[in-house]
Amino acid sequence: MTRLILAMLLAGASPALADTIYTNANGYTLNGKGELQRFASLVVGDDGKVKATFKAGAALPAGTTIDMKGATLWPGLIDAHGHVMRLGELKLVVDLRDTASIPEALARIKAGTPAAGWILGRGWNQERWYADGKLIGRFPTAAELDAVTGDRPAWFARVDGHAGWANTAALKAAGITRDSQAPDGGEIIRDAAGNPTGVFVDKAMALITRVIPNDDEKRLDLVLEKSLETMAEVGLTGAHDAGMDKPTWDRYVRFATAGKMTARIYAMAGGPDNRKAIAPGGPIPWGWDDRLAMQSMKLVSDGALGSRGAYLIAPYSDMPNTRGLDITPAPRLKTLITDASREGFQVNVHAIGDQANRSTMDGFAAVPEAERARLRHRNEHAQIVDMSDLGRFASLKVIASMQPTHATSDKGMAEARVGEARLAGAYAWAQIKKSGAQLAFGSDFPVEPPDPMFGIHAAVTRQSRDGLPAGGWRPWEKVSREDAFAGFTTWAARAGHAETKVGTLEPGKWADFITLEQDPFTAPEGDLWKIKVTATWLAGKQIFKRQ
Repeated sequence: MTRLILAMLLAGASPALADTIYTNANGYTLNGKGELQRFASLVVGDDGKVKATFKAGAALPAGTTIDMKGATLWPGLIDAHGHVMRLGELKLVVDLRDTASIPEALARIKAGTPAAGWILGRGWNQERWYADGKLIGRFPTAAELDAVTGDRPAWFARVDGHAGWANTAALKAAGITRDSQAPDGGEIIRDAAGNPTGVFVDKAMALITRVIPNDDEKRLDLVLEKSLETMAEVGLTGAHDAGMDKPTWDRYVRFATAGKMTARIYAMAGGPDNRKAIAPGGPIPWGWDDRLAMQSMKLVSDGALGSRGAYLIAPYSDMPNTRGLDITPAPRLKTLITDASREGFQVNVHAIGDQANRSTMDGFAAVPEAERARLRHRNEHAQIVDMSDLGRFASLKVIASMQPTHATSDKGMAEARVGEARLAGAYAWAQIKKSGAQLAFGSDFPVEPPDPMFGIHAAVTRQSRDGLPAGGWRPWEKVSREDAFAGFTTWAARAGHAETKVGTLEPGKWADFITLEQDPFTAPEGDLWKIKVTATWLAGKQIFKRQ
C-alpha cells in the first residue's frame, strides 16, 4: 500500500523545472554596497529570479545551459524619468526632433501628413534650427505652418513638451483671437502688433489641446505597444513614468493583468486629481509580478529652459523682461507636497529654473524629516540650481533625478539663457553626489532619445555625440563609468522603491538583464553611445533580440 501511495504521489507531482544557466558571459553587476562585481555565469530559476552568479572556472549546478559566447551581460537598465505613452506616440505622428531648419521641418510635415483629421507631431526645437548658417533664434509661426497644412488644423509639441506650434486652422478651431488671454502659468507668443503667432507655452497649450479629438482605445493600446517595443530594443526593463492620468493607469493595469507589460513601470500620478482618482485608498505598491506600481505623484513647478518657461531668480540673460513661468506658486506647491506626504506618497517635482528649484526644496523642507527619508521625495531635472541650494539635496534627503543628455543637448542654449555665473550649480551631477545626496539617472524620453547608452556617454564625457566640446562641457561635473552604470540601475531602482527587486543581479531579484555588443567598461568613452543592446530579458524571458 505504501509503495502504491508513493507511486501515485510521484505520478501526480509536477515535474521540477530546470534552472537556466547563462555561461561564458562577461558579466557585471553592482552589489548591495554599490561595489562593481564581475561574473561569468548567471543562474536563473524557473520563477524568473536570479539564483546565483559564478566566476569563471567555478563548478556550476545542473540545468539548461546557454553559452553567451563572451557577450557583455548587464542588469536591465531603468530610466528614472520618461514619458511612456509619448514615446510610443512618437512612432505614430510626425517626428521633428532631428530637423535642422524650418524648411526641413515643413518638408517633414508635408511628407507625413495623414489622410484625414488633425495633423499632429512633436519634437521641434528652435534652438537647433538654422538659416544661412546662423541660429534663427525665434519661434516658428502659424503662417509658416499654413504653407504645408492648408485649412486642416495642425499642432506640433515642442521637443520638451512645454510649448506647442499651431497653424491658423487650429487657432480658429480653438477660438483663439487677439483678445484671447493665457491662463496663469502659460504664455501666448504674440507679434509686435499683439496678435497670436501660433506658439503657446506651458499652460496656454491647453487652449489648443482641449479641442483636439481624443484617441480611441485601440490606437492608445498600439501607442503603449510601440513604447514597450522601443524600451526593450534599448535595454530598458524599467521606467518611471513621469506623470500619467487615470485612463493611462487603467491601460497599464489591463496590460499587466494580461501579461503584456514587458517592462516594470513605476507610475507617477500627474497631480493631485489623478492621484486621488487612481489611488483613493493610498499608494499602490509593486504588484502584477512587480510590473507596476503607483506610489508617487508628479508636480510641475515651472516650464522649460528652451521656451524660457523655466522660473529664474533673476531675469533671463537673453531676454531681460522675463523670469519665466511660475506654474505652481510656492505656497500651493508646499501644500500639495505636504498633503501627499501625509497620505504616504512620494512626491516628484519638475524643477528646472533656480527659483523653481528653491521653491521645490522649500516645499520638501516642510515635510517632517523622518517622512522625507521614508518617502524619498525627488527633484526631477534640478537643472539650474543656485549654489546656496545645492547642499539641500543631501540635508533634506531629496533624490536628484537628473537626465545626463539634457546637459549635452542644452549646453549652448543654457549659457545664453542664464549666463556663466548661474551655471555654477547647473547640471551638477558630480557636486550633488559629492555632497552626499542620492541621484538617479534617466532621459526624459521622448524629449531626449530613450537609449540609456546615450545617457551613460553624456554622464561620463559631458560631450554631445559628435564629440563636442573637446574635453567636455564643464568637465568637473563628469562622473565615472561605475556611477553612470549605477545611475541607470541601482540608483534608479532605489528612486522607485524597488531596490530589493531589481537593479542588480543578486540572488532573489528578478532576472532582468541585457547583452551588449561591446563592453562599456573598456570601450573608448567617446564610443559609449554607439554600443547597441543585442538582447533583453525580463524575469528570465527574452523579450528582444537584435536581428
